Amino acid sequence: MKTSQWAAISAAVILVGTLVAPRAHAQTSAPQAPAPTGLTASLDVDPMVPAGQRTPLSWSINYPSVIKKYVNIVPPGGSGGSGPGTITPTTNLYADVRIIGQGVTVTTNNTGYTFVPTEAAMSINNSSTFTRIFYGTNPQINPGSVTNLSSYFGSTYANNMIQTGKPVRFAGRYYYDGAWGTQYKSNSGDNVRFLVNGDTPPSNVPQYNAPSLESFLRPYLDTTGKVKIGPMDVIVFMELTHSSSQKSDPGYDLQDLVLLVTFRKP
Repeated sequence: MKTSQWAAISAAVILVGTLVAPRAHAQTSAPQAPAPTGLTASLDVDPMVPAGQRTPLSWSINYPSVIKKYVNIVPPGGSGGSGPGTITPTTNLYADVRIIGQGVTVTTNNTGYTFVPTEAAMSINNSSTFTRIFYGTNPQINPGSVTNLSSYFGSTYANNMIQTGKPVRFAGRYYYDGAWGTQYKSNSGDNVRFLVNGDTPPSNVPQYNAPSLESFLRPYLDTTGKVKIGPMDVIVFMELTHSSSQKSDPGYDLQDLVLLVTFRKP
């Protein structure tokens, strides 16, 4: 025998009320901080539950992006310096940089494809030098691996700490047939883009259900196509095989190299 839909929903409501309602003695405890503006959540419950069994619940919370309270993000495109194409902390922050994936390939024998190595590079504190932080192909990427900034930029950045006012920029390029492709920098043109949670990617990025969307990118988009990352994250999209003058080409999809930067307060 199965319970009715209304009985199941009532049970779920009672259970949720138990989870979120303050206890009787909470009136004497310290006041709770208000929930962040824009905080949303969803609760999924099976409307038909067999008698005597517990109702399975699926609960998720979507935290609004707060990263712009701690960094200044200037959209890519421009002449460089501390201007366009930078992410600048307004307070000392840890910055965990991860390579999510890369999608530069060449066809082989007209039947398959092979990944082409790409390079991710980074500049800190307005340095004109972009230092390599990754070189390899998609199968070599571990998206959970955090880049050790001090091994590339010195002890000043121990524990991935980036000091107040030091702009961060990113660049990428690919290597094929013994030659490097153009290095695209976040401070020159718009082949490198910065987005935060809830942003809508440029129209060049394939839709969530599109066959051309790289599988490594799908976990970072919701079903409506918006960016789905943490409240202190910045995702970096790069287009490496087409120039900005080729945006109408289907190959200009900003999926050639993707990084995730997670900022943390000390």
